[in-house]
Amino acid sequence: MKAFTELYAALDETTRTNAKVAAMAGYFAAAPPADAAWAAHFLSGNRPKRLIPARRLAGWAGERAGVPEWLFGECHQAVGDLAETVALLLDGGPGAGGSLAHWVEERLLALRGLDEEAQRAAVVAAWSELDGRQIFVWNKLITGAFRVGVSRRLVLRALARATDIDAATLAHRLMGGWRPSADAWRRLIAPDTRDADLSRPYPFCLAHPLAGEPDELGEVDAWQAEWKWDGIRAQLIRRSGQVFLWSRGEELVTDRFPELAEAGRLLPDGTALDGELVAWRDGAPLPFGELQRRIGRKQLGRRILDEVPAALVAYDLLEDGGEDARGLPLDERRRRLEKLVAGLPANQVLRLSPTVDADGWQELAARRDEARRRGAEGLMLKRRDSPYGVGRQRGAWWKWKVDPYTVDAVLLYAQRGHGRRASLYTDYTFAVWDGDALVPFAKAYSGLTDAEIRQVDQFVRRHTRERFGPVRSVEPRLVFELAFEGISRSTRHKSGVAVRFPRMARWRRDKKAEAADTLETVKGLLD
Repeated sequence: MKAFTELYAALDETTRTNAKVAAMAGYFAAAPPADAAWAAHFLSGNRPKRLIPARRLAGWAGERAGVPEWLFGECHQAVGDLAETVALLLDGGPGAGGSLAHWVEERLLALRGLDEEAQRAAVVAAWSELDGRQIFVWNKLITGAFRVGVSRRLVLRALARATDIDAATLAHRLMGGWRPSADAWRRLIAPDTRDADLSRPYPFCLAHPLAGEPDELGEVDAWQAEWKWDGIRAQLIRRSGQVFLWSRGEELVTDRFPELAEAGRLLPDGTALDGELVAWRDGAPLPFGELQRRIGRKQLGRRILDEVPAALVAYDLLEDGGEDARGLPLDERRRRLEKLVAGLPANQVLRLSPTVDADGWQELAARRDEARRRGAEGLMLKRRDSPYGVGRQRGAWWKWKVDPYTVDAVLLYAQRGHGRRASLYTDYTFAVWDGDALVPFAKAYSGLTDAEIRQVDQFVRRHTRERFGPVRSVEPRLVFELAFEGISRSTRHKSGVAVRFPRMARWRRDKKAEAADTLETVKGLLD
C-alpha cells in the first residue's frame, strides 16, 4: 500500500507526461505481480463500485474526528472531495505496509459482504493503521472515485517500457474481461502473444474532431467518407462457434441484444466486426433516446424488442478467417467487409455502413448537410491507406460533425463543482419560457472560461432566491447560448425533451432573460 500511495502522489504532483510514464514504469517493474495487476487496473480508469454510501462514511469520519455533522458538511463543501475531507480531518496512523493486493482483496472488497456495523469497524480499523496520504487513496477506492491524471494510453506506454512488450499487444490483452491477479499479470507480460480468451475484443480505433477545413487534408480521393451514426460503438465477434458483442466500454452485452447474437451466428468463424449499435426500424435509425430505453431495462420483453429493434451498422473488419486484419489498409479491409456482408443471408440486423461519395470537398460538405435528415451526426473521414490503430490517433480518422443545435436559455439553478471547483458555483440548470413560466430543460457545466465562472459565481452568491441543500435558485437574469448534439422526446423530463451533451457555447450578455427562447422553439427542433 505504501508504494502505491507514493506512486499516486508522484502522479498527482506533476503535469509532465514523461515523468508520469517513468513513475508508473518504475512501479510496474518493481511491484509484485498481484500489486502490478491491481495498479494497472485502477490507473487504466477502472474503479470498484461504491462499497459504502457517502453519508455513512462521512458520519463515521465525523464521529472519529469529533466534528459535528454541520461542520463536517461545511468542510466537505470547502474541500469538494469526500476522500480528501476525511483524510484532512483524521489524525491517521503510523502508515501501513502490506501489499496493494492485500488491501484491495482482503480489506476493500471484503466490505461488500459485511453488515453496517461490521463495515464501520473495518473502515475505522483501516483508518487507525493508515497515514494521511494512505487514508486519502483508500477512501478514493472505497467511494469508487479513484482517478489520477493519467490516460489509458500513458498507462500502456509505461507498461510497454516496464515489460518490453509492444503497447498495442498489451492493449489487446487488457481488453474485455481482464481481471487483476498475479496469474493475469504473468499472462499479460508473457512473451507468447497467443490469446486463449475467445471472447476478447480488439482495442477500438477512435477519431479526433475535425477543427479546421477539410480541404486541409489534401485530395478528397484519399479519404473514405461515411455517415457518423449516433449509437453505441461495438464489436461483434464469432469464434469457435460462439458469438460475443462488446461495447466500447468493454462491457459484454450479448444477452442484451439477442437479435445481434442471432445475426452473429451467420458470420464465418474467426470474424470480428467494428460498427455502431443503433436502434433501427423501417430502414432508418431511431433517436439515441430510443436505444437508451433498451439499455436501461433489466428484463427485455417482447414489447420493447418490437418497439426498439437493434442493428449493427458495420464499417470495419478487424479479424478475417481468424487472422488479425488491423494492419491492412482501410481499402483492403473495406473490400473484404463488403464481400463478407454480401455473402450473408439478407437481414435487417447486420448492415453495411454505406460510403458517401463526392467529387470534391464542397460536394462532400453538401452531403454532410443531409446528416440530420438521415439520423446521423455528420461524416467520418478515414484515410484509405490507414491501418486500424489503437485508441485516439491524430491524422488517420476524423469526425466531421454538423454544427450543434443551439438555444438561448436562462440560468435558473446553480450548484458547486468538484475538485478544484469545489468552492465555486459551476454546475448550472437552464430553463426556457413556456408562456410566463420558466421550465428547466438542460444542465451544463462546461464551456465557460475561468474568469467567466468566477463572475457567474459572484452573481449566484449575490442573487440567490432559495436554497435546496447544495442547490441555489437564482434570479432569472443571465442568458447563455447552449449547444447540444441531439434532442429527443422524453416523458422523464418536465420539459418533455432531453438533449445530448449540452454545454455553454457563450454568455449572451446582450440579451435579457425575457428574450430567451421558448419551449415551443426547442420542441420545434425535434422535427
